[in-house]
Amino acid sequence: MKYSLVLAIALLLFSCQTAVKKEDLTKLNGYWEIKQVELGNGETKEYKVNETIDFFEVKDNAGFRQKVMPQFDGTFKTNGIKESLKVIQLDEAFFLECKTAYGKWNEEIIAVEDSTLILKNKQNIIYTYKKFKPFSLK
Repeated sequence: MKYSLVLAIALLLFSCQTAVKKEDLTKLNGYWEIKQVELGNGETKEYKVNETIDFFEVKDNAGFRQKVMPQFDGTFKTNGIKESLKVIQLDEAFFLECKTAYGKWNEEIIAVEDSTLILKNKQNIIYTYKKFKPFSLK
């Protein structure tokens, strides 16, 4: 009974989300910090502090994603590895086609707003990101 109620509320929330629009895709660009991961079985993992964040750069439906580590002086370190990205549209949905030397996969863009990004992979794992806010020791 309790799980049915939680599932019903989750479905209601997802159905209330507005569809991603083509003009929203520019909001992908920038630094995103993972906030939460929801596994296919409904289990959720919260992330309070992240050592790495994702930097997205997409222009004309192509670009890359790269893991970066924020530094206390406001700069970022990276290992130089980038995933190439293509934004593709299938019916009313948008997907990121991700590719590295090791594999290729798609992630559905569930939502992209000024401060929130939600991606879902084919294993039904939902990744919720928040826009990264740099920290300062000043």
